[in-house]
Amino acid sequence: MPRPWFCWATATRSNRRPEAVGLGAAAVLAVAACSPSAPPGVDRDRLDAAVSRAVGDPNTCVLIGEAGGGRQLYRYNTHTACERELPSCEDETLSKATELLRRVARDGRPVATSCNTVADASRGVGWAAGPIEGTRLVYAAVMEGDRAFPGRMMADRLEGAFRRAEVSKPADAPEARRETP
Repeated sequence: MPRPWFCWATATRSNRRPEAVGLGAAAVLAVAACSPSAPPGVDRDRLDAAVSRAVGDPNTCVLIGEAGGGRQLYRYNTHTACERELPSCEDETLSKATELLRRVARDGRPVATSCNTVADASRGVGWAAGPIEGTRLVYAAVMEGDRAFPGRMMADRLEGAFRRAEVSKPADAPEARRETP
């Protein structure tokens, strides 16, 4: 006769070695430590809340980097959302938010464009990028979906978000005069 099964008789101890769990946790922490946090002197939670209020969406990516070099200092949303290849709306090529950030960091020219991503115009993509007022920082943002904002609207909303989160500095602030090239 087979042995009866009872939940209290089932072994509950994991057969995994404790070292394997520790190594897995260390790997997760190492990856998390590599993700960009926020520009120096900026509260990440406040910046996240301001960006989320302005253009928050599961298909939105906002990046902030250094002008000139393009080193990424902040990312709103996941790496997957920011590395999606979407129509650039400037020509027939595909682009990513990270590529736009590098380009704007080099040339400093603002971008605000949008286009459809499917033939029936049910989904669209908006791109916005440019320098952040009064700083040596630039941003790049992309939003894709059936309710994506146009690029100009994204740029306007993000400028307000950067002011609320105190990322941008007023042009008459002493820090802004000192940092501008």
